[in-house]
Order: sequence, then C-alpha cells, then structure tokens
Amino acid sequence: LYTLLGSTRYDPFLLSCPWNNDVDGPSPYLLLPYQVDRLVASAALNGQLSHDGLTLSNIKALCNKVVRERNNTDGENALKVRIVFHPSGELVVTARPAEPLTRDPTLPSLFNPATDLAPEPVLTIHIDTQPTSDSTSLKTMDRRIYDDARMRAGLQPFGSSDSPASDAPDDVIMYNTRNVVTESTVCNVSFYRRGHWITPPLAAGCISGVMRRWLLEQHRIFEAVEDELTLDNIKDDEWVLVSNGVLGCKLGRIKCHTSSKTG
Repeated sequence: LYTLLGSTRYDPFLLSCPWNNDVDGPSPYLLLPYQVDRLVASAALNGQLSHDGLTLSNIKALCNKVVRERNNTDGENALKVRIVFHPSGELVVTARPAEPLTRDPTLPSLFNPATDLAPEPVLTIHIDTQPTSDSTSLKTMDRRIYDDARMRAGLQPFGSSDSPASDAPDDVIMYNTRNVVTESTVCNVSFYRRGHWITPPLAAGCISGVMRRWLLEQHRIFEAVEDELTLDNIKDDEWVLVSNGVLGCKLGRIKCHTSSKTG
C-alpha cells in the first residue's frame, strides 16, 4: 500500500478570499476540503478500508495544532502544511515556512496570452529529456519519478536544501511513453489553446490536483481531448499555467532544447 500525501498552504491572506471558504467560514488553509476529498478517494483506491479519521474537522484540528506550534513565537507566518496518511491509518501533519501570499493565488488563471500584458515574475519551465512511465493519479510519498526528472534538468529533489545547477529551470514538464504531456514535477499544467487553458486528462498519467479540480469547476481550465497535448505541439517560449495546492497558480514560459543533461 502507498503512503498518501496531501500538501496545503496555511496563510492568513486566504481569509480574504471568499472562494476559499469552507463550512466553518473563511479559511486560512488553501482548499483544505478538496485535500480531504482527495485523501478519502485515494485511500479507497489504495485499498485502505479504515479511513474514518479522514474528515475535514479532524484534519483541520491536526493542522491547527501544528500551526500553533510553529507560529507560537513568530506570529501568523505562512506555512506549507504536509498531511501524510500511512497504511496503518495514522495521520501525521507537519509544517515548514512558506513565502506569504500578497495577492489572490488564482489570478494567473485569468491571464489571456493573446491580449494581456505579460506579468512578472514568470517561471522558466523545461521539457524533460525522456518519457516517464509508471505514473499514478494518487499523490504518494514515493517521489522517485519526479526526483529523477528534476535531476535530469539540474534541479535538486524536491525538499533538498542543496542549490540547483546554475542553468536549471524552475520546474520540468513530464510526458508519457506516447509523448503526451502529463504534469510537471510539482504541479499540474495547462496550455493556452482554442481561446482557453487546457490541461492533460488524468488518463494521461497526472496527479488529480486539488487546484486543478477547482480550476476545472470554475471553468478557468478545461480538460484536453485524448492526445491533444503532445510534445509535437508544445512550442518554445509559449505560456504554461502551473498549479498545485500550495502555490495556487503561477505562469511560466516553456524553454525547449536548453538542457543537454541526460541524467
């Protein structure tokens, strides 16, 4: 059985974002109910029959406890909160500092590359140098395929404190053995096509991200049809929208053929 993972953001700025409210009202946790939904669904797919503890009230209480411990002397600092659900049924929540938000983290999804002025800052995104197989829609503690892709581009495994290579990008887009784009090493991805952002379907081999779900529900992004997003139609310098449950959304530009690293 997999050890399941959820990552959210604690940030007082989110209290001012009505779209992030939960059943208790304004919430400082980014899309926490969506994180709980995904953990429950993933536990069922993972064959974990006992997941009674995976409720919003229980997980929020655990998060609140950890946030209080981290912030007891530092005020209301933004934190990345990691929720780990072990096969035994044990829930473990940890937190570490995160860059605080200064604006609505979903705003980049409203960017229209055809008409809008380019925002700053913009991430640099490379394409992986080889396909990845054995991906799963479950978010688990097994990050090997993502770490391998990062290292091929000169990046360190996620969570490492070591410095990346001087020419390393901010992230790397992965693709499957049919050359269909799947995701980046830490985000879901969307490309601007036919007047809107489109994202790879889960069947391509990407994680069912919580921000991806919210963006789909709000019609900010749409699922691509099968094999619509392949390496053949990803162009150098084109825009890419990346999203996850900690960052929210960010914009990047594709830089092709800039990395000669092969691992």
